[in-house]
Amino acid sequence: MQHRDDPEPSYDPRSWSRPRPVAAPMPPIAKAAPAAARRNPIPLLAGVAVTLGGAILAYAARPANDPAAAPTPAPAAPVGVSYDQRVLNIASATAIAPTLRSLGIAPADADRTADLAQQALGDTSGLLRLDVTLAGATLHAATVTHADGGGVAIERGGNGALVAKPLTARLTRRLRFVRGELDGNSFYSSAVAAGVSDVLVGPFANAFRYDFDIQREISAGDVFEAGFEERINADGDVVGTPRLVYASLATAAKTRALYQYRLPGDAEAEWFDSSGRSSRRSLMRTPVDAARISSGFGMRGHPILGFRKMHRGTDFAAPTGTPVFAAGDATVTFAAMKGPNGNFVRLRHDNGWETLYLHLNRIAPAIVPGSRVGQGTQIGEVGTTGRSTGPHLHYEVHIDGQAVDPMSIETGGGRAIPTAAMAAFRKVRDAIDAKRAEAM
Repeated sequence: MQHRDDPEPSYDPRSWSRPRPVAAPMPPIAKAAPAAARRNPIPLLAGVAVTLGGAILAYAARPANDPAAAPTPAPAAPVGVSYDQRVLNIASATAIAPTLRSLGIAPADADRTADLAQQALGDTSGLLRLDVTLAGATLHAATVTHADGGGVAIERGGNGALVAKPLTARLTRRLRFVRGELDGNSFYSSAVAAGVSDVLVGPFANAFRYDFDIQREISAGDVFEAGFEERINADGDVVGTPRLVYASLATAAKTRALYQYRLPGDAEAEWFDSSGRSSRRSLMRTPVDAARISSGFGMRGHPILGFRKMHRGTDFAAPTGTPVFAAGDATVTFAAMKGPNGNFVRLRHDNGWETLYLHLNRIAPAIVPGSRVGQGTQIGEVGTTGRSTGPHLHYEVHIDGQAVDPMSIETGGGRAIPTAAMAAFRKVRDAIDAKRAEAM
């Protein structure tokens, strides 16, 4: 119990930090407390608490220039997880597991990631981008993508298991137009020099296979134009093969401009002029790509027999293995080796005409007597079998049983786009023309 004359304890923190006068030595503490004090310890405990609280606040209020008052460094935060990202190009999905294992990832995680990726990618081929995020030696996440951005993302789920999420390709489309003049060498070199992708040279020549003999009817100075659609990924790189949508060729004799369009119900697109009439005819003049005419129709000195003899067809010189196509819709009537003809195919067309293909390196497996072929179907390859001095296709056209010059016959007019479909065709044609006007 506090004595009435004792000063009241101050609860003003400012008074706790003031220097106190030096007091006289305290008398020795009695070994035994009075019975009353033992019976009521609360005031003593309260005083101890107040004293300790004041000491703490006084320590905090010391002047800043007191060396002892320098702040104590805070304890270091727990070290976080360190992430490491690796980006690699791999040849196929089968390389995912061994690549991950080579990075130190546990075989179970590497194999599971590969399984999930292959399930999402299927049998697709081509170079893949593998983007891996590691948390120490643990796989945190991985993405496997094609150049178009499509693929799969694999991450840790809430339960720690790896889960896959498909990624959609992110591509934009653009139209490009290239204009050039033919040089004195070849259409191929002229087109590539002007900026046409080499994979489009064949399709460009094929667009005019019913209208021009590329070897004989074009010459240096003739003007060509190609319009093609490209697919661009997020990095601005061209992905995949461009698609030819416009082709024009202007010679001294004639000019032809064609637009690629697929009619509803048709399996493939074909070439139409600006009025909507197809360039396709009942028969192709040149049933082989990128070939030169090495011998025309008519009398000639035979290169092997050594005497003048009627040459009943046209010879197209081309490297061995160059594809040979059916000149029109037809039924196969013969397909086998036949003496000096070598590997030989005969087709009978729906109008009664026949076309013959000699000296083939090989005949396509599906080309057997009685089978049907569509115009442009590959029936074999250029070769030099039979009586031949070098790789070429000997091509004949027979009308009413008589051989005629394949380069001189009238192959008939193409079909026209039906009136009901013309509005849709004009929309495609006008969009191409507008882009051409901007580009040129």
